[in-house]
Amino acid sequence: MDKRGYLHQVHPVLPVWDVIEALNFYVNRLGFRIAFADDPKKPKYAGVIKDAVEIHLQWHDAKEWDAEIDRPMLRIVTQNIESLYREYGEREVFNPHTLLRETAWGTKEFAFYDPFKNGLTFYRDI
Repeated sequence: MDKRGYLHQVHPVLPVWDVIEALNFYVNRLGFRIAFADDPKKPKYAGVIKDAVEIHLQWHDAKEWDAEIDRPMLRIVTQNIESLYREYGEREVFNPHTLLRETAWGTKEFAFYDPFKNGLTFYRDI
């Protein structure tokens, strides 16, 4: 008898116009570490990991950002969200409107954009 298929993880791929700049942001500002890069000097595709979350970063031509299109929005389940909020606040990754708040749908969360307009929401259930 065949075993049922099982979804184990998801590794979202975020578009970026500069993989080195993206690695710098995710490693030095958000505390991820580099998992891999397709080229050590001029990567076009790389991955970063923090705890159990892995995000891939893929180069896209900067001309693609001229068009008004929606960018990905990741929702990352987080433990100790208050500590993470303080840590990222100290690293100055927020815009002036970033707040840690409780939502009507039963979460406590905060959100901001990376330098490439990809949205990152960190949350936990209340």
